[in-house]
Amino acid sequence: MKIGLVAHDAKKTLMQNFCIAYRSILAKHDIYATGTTGRLVESVTNLKIHKLLAGHLGGVQQLRTQIEQNEIDMVIFLRDPQTVADNEKNINQIVHVCDMHNIPMATNIATAELLIKALDRGDLEWREIYR
Repeated sequence: MKIGLVAHDAKKTLMQNFCIAYRSILAKHDIYATGTTGRLVESVTNLKIHKLLAGHLGGVQQLRTQIEQNEIDMVIFLRDPQTVADNEKNINQIVHVCDMHNIPMATNIATAELLIKALDRGDLEWREIYR
């Protein structure tokens, strides 16, 4: 499976900790992340991360394009609700294309944990058929 990772600045440490905790699951999959998030996750997990541009430099748009082309199977976008006004457009774009293409998406740590555990159990294997 191909997993997209994005984290707002205030959530980058949380994303790192999440990826450390679930490293063994993530290691079985292809990980795509916006530039800074990918670099930070890679540095603490030693996972191979396909790094896109930094989010504000076009990385979110690159991820959106991959979703539109059905190349991403799951997205974890840890967003900071305190800075939502600054990033509303990027969030809405990702949510919109995930909804259009039936891509499971988490925007907080609770849902991210549910998705990663479902992935590990094989609950998302329907994505292989959907592609």
